[in-house]
Amino acid sequence: MMTNPTGRVTQGQFSFLPDLTDEEIALQIDYGLQRGFAWSVEYTDDPHPRNTYWEMYGMPMFDLRDAAGVLHELRECRKTFPHHYIRLMAFDSARGIESIAMSFIVNRPVDEPGFGLVRQEGEGRSMRYTVHSYATDRPEARRYG
Repeated sequence: MMTNPTGRVTQGQFSFLPDLTDEEIALQIDYGLQRGFAWSVEYTDDPHPRNTYWEMYGMPMFDLRDAAGVLHELRECRKTFPHHYIRLMAFDSARGIESIAMSFIVNRPVDEPGFGLVRQEGEGRSMRYTVHSYATDRPEARRYG
């Protein structure tokens, strides 16, 4: 049974939907801003499911009140890293800590090599499984495009 028919990396919100347009992204940013969330732009060339800390592009936008500022940072990140995964993250500091309230991918490489499941037999016939990112078979900065 295939659970991901698109073969695309599925992390964050909207992962199984077609890519959001900039207008749809702006609506999501506005949604978060109305709730007092702070936005940041992050990128990576290794979207391994356990790689939760991506590189931050610029500083988090705590005082921003207009989606245009976030979209500007996103466009600059796309120019700088056109073949990387880029995501937007919204932080909610209502409880005095910064917790992620929204996260979604807004840029992807044209070719997504995906992941493989590596099975290892252990002591007593036990099995261990790890996830291998095919993108990491190539050196950094040459994984895509």
